[in-house]
Amino acid sequence: MAQAPDEPDGPDAAGAAYAPVPAPQELSDLRALKALAQPRRQQMLQHLAVHGPATSATLARALGLNTGSTSYHLRELARYGFVEETPGSGHRRERWWRAIPGDRRFPPRSRQSPEMRRVMDELNHLSYAADLELFEQVRRQGGAASGEWADAFRFSRGTIRLTVPELREFFEEYIALLNRYRRSGADTPEGARTVLTRFLAFPAPAAPAPASDAPGDAASDNRRETDPA
Repeated sequence: MAQAPDEPDGPDAAGAAYAPVPAPQELSDLRALKALAQPRRQQMLQHLAVHGPATSATLARALGLNTGSTSYHLRELARYGFVEETPGSGHRRERWWRAIPGDRRFPPRSRQSPEMRRVMDELNHLSYAADLELFEQVRRQGGAASGEWADAFRFSRGTIRLTVPELREFFEEYIALLNRYRRSGADTPEGARTVLTRFLAFPAPAAPAPASDAPGDAASDNRRETDPA
């Protein structure tokens, strides 16, 4: 399980390019996971990833919170390395924040304690729901923008047969593909926009046991039915 690298649209307010993607980092600190799984912080991180650097006041207006609350949540996210201050524009007293991009991995479920599993389940629930809400919001608006962006909805659903090592390799190839298109703000071509991606890969549920006492034919039929077309 992993959180793929994220990068806001364009450079920060000072025009600096973002750093290259760091090596994969496993988040095994339960305190950091709890900080990340807080619903308001998930909303704030998503806003920073999609819209770029912002102040606590900007986030408060966008998310319907008060500035004191957003400031507190930003400090907690910064404590565990999820956001950082960045040079801004305008008044010097304003504190601008950006999401720190990275390849963050979560411990596999077999190594998660019961408490960590509860935190991870909540974190996944929040992130899945947020992605679907954004997708539906853009779809209801008739597209991300007029013109060619109105047709920029790409999604796929399919099945493949893999071993566990092959599935790990498949996932790493997906992350590598994302990193191929990862660019600093200075290298981003004109007309580019932030594009949200979501990767899901999981083993299909086991087929139910055949009702017949003679499993030969039923098992054969079941195999044919579950083969991908």
